[in-house]
Amino acid sequence: MADDSASIKRAVMQQIQTEAQVANARTLIEKLQGSCFSSCVPTPGSSLSKGESTCMTNCMEKYMAAWNIVNATYIARIKQEQTSGALRG
Repeated sequence: MADDSASIKRAVMQQIQTEAQVANARTLIEKLQGSCFSSCVPTPGSSLSKGESTCMTNCMEKYMAAWNIVNATYIARIKQEQTSGALRG
């Protein structure tokens, strides 16, 4: 019975993690589009100019690099807190 409850708990945790990852990806894309588009495309048209396209590429790369650093730091902090909490408890 304990094994069933543990496997259910693992499945629920996995589902929550997956949903959180999807939400994070959606947030990243929305913020990336908003920030980069407004910075790189002053007057929207039917297509991007070469300069706008280059600007979008550079902006997205920088934004994603910053996002990855923040995300990695956040995950490390959570793991550190879990470890220190496990040591105390």
